[in-house]
Amino acid sequence: MAKARTPRGRWIEEGLRVLAVGGPDAVRIESLAQSLGVSKGGFYGYFRNRDALLGEMLDTWEREVTEAVIEEVESGGGDARAKLDRLFTLVASFADAPVTGTAIDLAIRDWARRDEAVADRLRRVDNRRMDYLRSLFGSFCDDADDVEVRSLITYSVRIASHFIAADHGGRSRAEVMELTRRWLLR
Repeated sequence: MAKARTPRGRWIEEGLRVLAVGGPDAVRIESLAQSLGVSKGGFYGYFRNRDALLGEMLDTWEREVTEAVIEEVESGGGDARAKLDRLFTLVASFADAPVTGTAIDLAIRDWARRDEAVADRLRRVDNRRMDYLRSLFGSFCDDADDVEVRSLITYSVRIASHFIAADHGGRSRAEVMELTRRWLLR
């Protein structure tokens, strides 16, 4: 009986997991095959080479952190505040997810510091995310400056909150995040 091939998506998912832990240099065909428990020959049935895999990893990440998120938020309907509330909840649930999690986001940001093509893609993702935030905040904020500030604060909290080790004057991080959410949606 023939053995089933490892699905293409598993190679991409494992590549993203390795990227999150060790950066782009750690994404090696042989080590991915070993992690997946398969021979590396199966890799070449899906990808021309390592660069093709890296490109598809970035494509997957970009799709999952932009359009897929926006589609999920929009599918729930409601006004802009309801959509933002849903977006905040959804993004908070992504913290440890393999494709959309904080670790992969940080790994790609680090990679972008050394690779202009990755930097261009990251800029496109950041701009798409910010444009979406602006569209939501802009539906209930008349002041363009207020829209930009709320969008930047929201996005900054998403990207950097895990770097902040400060205590919150007797409040938990979750309580402060809820206060932030309420302030942004006021």
